[in-house]
Amino acid sequence: MIRRGDQGGGIFIGGQGVNLSKSQYVRGLQCIKSLWLKKYHDSVLIKPDMATEQVFKTGNLVGHYACALFPGGEEIPFHGSTFQDKIELTRQHIEIGMKDIYEATFEFDGILLMVDILHRTDTGWEIYEVKSSTGVSDVYVDDASIQCYVLKGSGLNIEKVSIVHLNNQYVRGEGDQPDIQQLFIKVDITEAVLAKQDEIPSRLKSFEPFLSDQTNEPKIDIGAHCTKPYLCDAHDYCWKQQRKIPDYSVFNIFNMGKKPLELYRQGIVEVADIPDDLLSERQKFVVDAYRHNHHVVDRDAIRAFLDSLTYPICHFDFETFQAAIPEFKGTRPYQQIPFQFSLHIEHEDGRLEHVEFLADEHGDPRESLIQSMIRHIPQKGTILVYNESFEKTRIKELARDFPKYAASLIGFYDAIIDLALPFSQKHYYDPAFKGRYSIKVVMPAMVPDMAMAYKNLELVHNGGDAMNIFPQLKDMPREQRDRYRCALLKYCELDTLSMVKVLEKLRTSVKDDNQGDSNE
Repeated sequence: MIRRGDQGGGIFIGGQGVNLSKSQYVRGLQCIKSLWLKKYHDSVLIKPDMATEQVFKTGNLVGHYACALFPGGEEIPFHGSTFQDKIELTRQHIEIGMKDIYEATFEFDGILLMVDILHRTDTGWEIYEVKSSTGVSDVYVDDASIQCYVLKGSGLNIEKVSIVHLNNQYVRGEGDQPDIQQLFIKVDITEAVLAKQDEIPSRLKSFEPFLSDQTNEPKIDIGAHCTKPYLCDAHDYCWKQQRKIPDYSVFNIFNMGKKPLELYRQGIVEVADIPDDLLSERQKFVVDAYRHNHHVVDRDAIRAFLDSLTYPICHFDFETFQAAIPEFKGTRPYQQIPFQFSLHIEHEDGRLEHVEFLADEHGDPRESLIQSMIRHIPQKGTILVYNESFEKTRIKELARDFPKYAASLIGFYDAIIDLALPFSQKHYYDPAFKGRYSIKVVMPAMVPDMAMAYKNLELVHNGGDAMNIFPQLKDMPREQRDRYRCALLKYCELDTLSMVKVLEKLRTSVKDDNQGDSNE
């Protein structure tokens, strides 16, 4: 379970040694410098954004539901008491024979932690660590291992350790509540946890020289550990401030494997300095374009793409949200649920019509969204999207879940053409793309004015913001909700207007005699 409080530093009472939470222990395994910064210099760390805060909320929600797997237990309150109080209350629950304890709190060997679910058996105890993911990763074993170590050190006989995670094959049925037994999967990791117990004391001992010195930052170079198992919140500090890695560097060239780190250790970080013999043909294309500021406009290919479009041209974009706990009948954990679309209809006579839809925040938004699509999307012409796999997948899911609309939805599916094609196939290439072709890269390079329009948005600035905000609307006061609904509409409108502007630039490119041609 993810708690906002687990992310803090310096939370400890008593104890000797390194004084860590379990999340800090796992952080230290990834990078001791990251741990040191967390405890002594956290001002350089990236602060949690809206997406991160949503992860915390999701973790708490999933943890709450998982407790129902072991009903009748007692929870150690997180707020309103000291950690010493929590430890004492845990001890009391154990002494009176409580079978299940949620957030049981322990301290041993300088490690203080809270166990998501502690379950008593006839002969001992079982640990259940709850994760909001849909599988088990190696880092979860480290997390559970330190819990086992502390509880064993506190005198408990730990017989079993399990990860409880969401079942992504579960489909919610009828009823007010999901089927808890089907929603979660318990994975026994006892063997892996026990195999790590002997190494934990030496791990903790290795932390001590660094953490005992609050002045001198550990001298740890950048490397693969900066992103695995998690992207470190000190990444910008270590990479940009300390190592001066430019925004576009050897690390940004796609499919390079371990080569970027090898080049960095040789003193090569600039893209222009990468030796040609290390590059594939596609990589060399990108690097050469950057070196020589080489623009590519394959007019014949672009004309063929433009000729494939038929009027009316419908520039279309979905916004979706994901719920860890499926809220609606027929949905799975983390299924993408469309709740909004923007539609710019470009007519052959030059008229541009805008249609938008934003669902009511109460209840399942999908059927009303489908109905609005059917009302407003013309039966003929092209539906233009950017990166078609996302919209096509959502439409197929809608057709599957609402079969009475399947014929219309499949018609939309068949009419889709991907505006990303001229860019992904490098028929149009600008060095500013830096080897990428997402709309958020292509659009600012081709239409700088639109980039400024995004910067001027309020409240909702990207798809991640939209995804996180919509589920929260139902809990907002009316005035705040209205402001956020307006912001959601403005953001989504810009997404399809950007597509209109990009298409205009493509049309202009095949007419501009000053542009150079390149046929790969």
